[in-house]
Amino acid sequence: MRTPDLRVRFAVDDAALTHLHARAFGSPAPDGVTPWAARLERHSVTWVGAFADDDLVGFVHACWDGGAHAFLLDAVVDPAHQGQGTGRRLVERLVDEVRAAGCAWLHVDCEPHLASFYRACGFGPTAAGLLRL
Repeated sequence: MRTPDLRVRFAVDDAALTHLHARAFGSPAPDGVTPWAARLERHSVTWVGAFADDDLVGFVHACWDGGAHAFLLDAVVDPAHQGQGTGRRLVERLVDEVRAAGCAWLHVDCEPHLASFYRACGFGPTAAGLLRL
C-alpha cells in the first residue's frame, strides 16, 4: 500500500470527514452538527489530512487560544490504514505547522490506551481535569 500524501489546510469535504470519523470510531455519522469546514475555519490554527488516491484516510487538527496554546483534536486514521505510521506522520506534521504559527505549547488529552502513541509522538504526561457538561 502506498504511503498517503499529507495536505495542510486542504479544502474540507464535510461528508468525507464525517464518514472517516464514523468508520474509524465504529459509530454512525451524526446528523445536524455544524459542518467541519465551518468549525475548522473558525477555531483551528491548522489541520492536516492524509490522502490515498485523493480519498481522505486520516485527519488531525489543532484549535487554539489565539496565542501560545493549541490543542490537538480529532486525530483519526481509517481502519484500513492504521498501523502503518499514518497517524504519527499526521501528528508530526501538525506539530510543525502549529510551531510555525507561533504557538509555544501543544496540548493533547487522550484515553489511556492512546497514551503510548502520543508519548511516541513527543508528548509528555501531564495532570489534567475534565468536566462533562
